Amino acid sequence: MTSVIIPSPFGITLHATVAQTPQREGDLESAEGTLKDKSSFSEKLKGASPPPEDPTSTPLASLEPPDGGLQAWLTVLGAVLVSFSTFGVVNSYGAFSDYYKTEFLSNYSPTLVSMIGAVQVFILYGLGTVSGPMFDAYGPRYMIPASGLVASFALFMLSITKPQQIWQQFLTQSILFNVGATFGFFPAVAVVAHWFKRKAAYALGCVIAGASVGGIVFPIMLHKLVPKIGFGWTVRAIAFIVLGSYCVASVTIKTRRPRKPLPPLTQIVDYRAFTDIRFTLMSIGMWFNIISAFNPFFYVGLYGITTAGNNPVTPYLLAIMCATSIVGRVLPGVIADKVGRFNTITTATLLSGVLSLAMWYTADQESVVIAFAALYGFVSGPCFSLMPACVAQITPVEKIGARIGMLFGFLSTAALAGTPIGGVFIREQNRVNFQHLILYTGVMGIAGSIFLLAAKLKCNSRWNAIV
Repeated sequence: MTSVIIPSPFGITLHATVAQTPQREGDLESAEGTLKDKSSFSEKLKGASPPPEDPTSTPLASLEPPDGGLQAWLTVLGAVLVSFSTFGVVNSYGAFSDYYKTEFLSNYSPTLVSMIGAVQVFILYGLGTVSGPMFDAYGPRYMIPASGLVASFALFMLSITKPQQIWQQFLTQSILFNVGATFGFFPAVAVVAHWFKRKAAYALGCVIAGASVGGIVFPIMLHKLVPKIGFGWTVRAIAFIVLGSYCVASVTIKTRRPRKPLPPLTQIVDYRAFTDIRFTLMSIGMWFNIISAFNPFFYVGLYGITTAGNNPVTPYLLAIMCATSIVGRVLPGVIADKVGRFNTITTATLLSGVLSLAMWYTADQESVVIAFAALYGFVSGPCFSLMPACVAQITPVEKIGARIGMLFGFLSTAALAGTPIGGVFIREQNRVNFQHLILYTGVMGIAGSIFLLAAKLKCNSRWNAIV
């Protein structure tokens, strides 16, 4: 028998099989007829119109990430702006919380006020289980603009809320804003892996650093503008910045991968991710980290007031922490691409816990609190920025969006519990109660590093392996 290969214009190869020595004349005619049918089909294909393309995808000969290029870095720019506009606002909650506890919502307990921020992170993380698969199916073209409209609208609604009406902050700042934000943040993070592989940790570090920039800009705006123009117009100014950032992101973010059908509702939550022991151990390690990691961001300002009173630097402690976190989210990304992402995130998580116990626990002067804020911002940076890169390292590229969403959905329970538990420790704000909060924060961080080390060893059992 002889195989005849017939090419077609779309890369389809047609095979026809004919007999080398036909036994009967009918067999020869049948073989010739088969060849004619195949040739006719090939001619029809030549005249067929090509299938429609995803408007946000870039034509390519290979789906291998290019690790650079103009469009790749424009996508990173757009993703940075989305991160700035979503998690940047969430990271700023420490500044909102200080204002709420002292003035706007002073009738409520610190634990209840901290729940506003905890629910923010819970919803932002939890809905990642839905927004991740939606991104894999539909791409960023509609998700990013829709996210921007909802998030901006929520901030405009927050600007008209009334004092001592905490349910209004829950509806606007906790729920509505983060329902919108989650459908922008996770696509912005996941799309970077379509463009970068070798430099993925660095690129994702830049994206997550956008949240730190927001954590600098928005608290300073609150501190400077609220006394001059009031809470309402300050929040409206933030809303306009968020809306403008999303407009740029909607134009610059592109995907390289073809869209795929949205899975059935019963399959959107990819529980099969937890059959990978590496993913499971990493998720548990990050759960312990997240339950503690937001406590310094939420409470360092109150600790500064408790320790040093109304020092001029105290309102800027959160901004200092977020400023050093920018370096801590970008520079370790470069290092992680060289020495291993799991190695870097494990070390950073361990150092975060140790630093809380060794420095924050003993801080009794404003200068020490400032030094802790600066150092913690730096060492905790990789704990946030390298999570998506670690997921991408152990996940097929077509499932990255779903797996990142699955991880953050799992972490949402830690985000919901972490800061309110911390608030319980400091119902009476004195240094001894803060030390209980700090002890809880440090121990949880160290526990997380143990599970991350186990995940690293599951990837490669050699202690000195680059993983």
